Amino acid sequence: MSTSSSTPYAHAFASDNVAGAAPEIIDAVARAAAGPAAPYGADGITADVRRRLCEIFERDVDVLIVSSGSAANALSLAALTPPWGSVLCHRDSHINNDECGAPEFFTAGAKLVPLPGDDAKIAPGALRAAARHKRGDVHSVEPSVVSVTQATESGAVYSLDELRTLGAVAEEAGLRLHMDGARFAGAVAALGCTPAETTWRAGVDLLSFGATKNGTMTADAIVVFDRSLTPELAFRAKRAGQLAAKTRFHAAQLDAYLTDGLWLRNAAHANAMAARLQEGLKTVPGIDLPGTAEANIVFCRLPQQAIDGLLAEGYAFYHDRWEPGVVRLVTSFATTAQDVDGLVDAVRRLTV
Repeated sequence: MSTSSSTPYAHAFASDNVAGAAPEIIDAVARAAAGPAAPYGADGITADVRRRLCEIFERDVDVLIVSSGSAANALSLAALTPPWGSVLCHRDSHINNDECGAPEFFTAGAKLVPLPGDDAKIAPGALRAAARHKRGDVHSVEPSVVSVTQATESGAVYSLDELRTLGAVAEEAGLRLHMDGARFAGAVAALGCTPAETTWRAGVDLLSFGATKNGTMTADAIVVFDRSLTPELAFRAKRAGQLAAKTRFHAAQLDAYLTDGLWLRNAAHANAMAARLQEGLKTVPGIDLPGTAEANIVFCRLPQQAIDGLLAEGYAFYHDRWEPGVVRLVTSFATTAQDVDGLVDAVRRLTV
């Protein structure tokens, strides 16, 4: 990543979405452009993606390739929730705060019920209470599905025990379980577990499998563990304009992403850069770091002069969306140690 401040996002820590695409993925798209192929997902590359995901998740799964995480989340929740149902989610979740009502729109009116919990993780006690609240009462929405985010919006990661606990609560209450995995690779890399352990073995029915933040260009996916949901999801995806005629170009990105562990290498690098950033900021006097980054997101509290100075020098990051002085810094597969060290040096210079 360039460190020149003469172009927008030159010092890009606003999001992992600002990174480019991995070279392996660019090459795969170019190869997919050579010659004809069957349309609408009937091509061989799409079949290869499903085969790879079956291997990765250690069971038969179905896969619907979509163009965004919002589409994956909204379509998944629509397949799991009736219009009179409710989606129990964390109050800081992406579906609750950053998807412009897409889940409500695609579910034809289901209600999102935000729940509390530290580090943007749903607290089990809050989930138990919400799962029982007004069950069977026609004057209220019916609790229908739980949506967890892995890794969370704060950069934390649900442990396997935490996921199993929430999965058990959902199962006991008769609720379905959805996982927003926009940064799923980062969570798997941080936990050092198998993808199966953190999804269907913990009770997950549908996974929004994020890839765009970690190296693809335009491709995410829905991984279907409960394959009875596949026919409905297929119709919903087509109706939502998410069945691409030339699906092979999306599929080529995911195929390269999943080949030879690229998805986990990219995520491990992004996590390592966040850890480097966190440790570097700890050396700056007066800087407060609430929480511990486990994936690739770091929150810190900076003096206003440091925030203003960084912005003036071309650094891009979100600030003042949470509390005064709190900023969010996000690393990616393309972030370099030089990028991180340069930011830490700038914070030190502008703070001390």
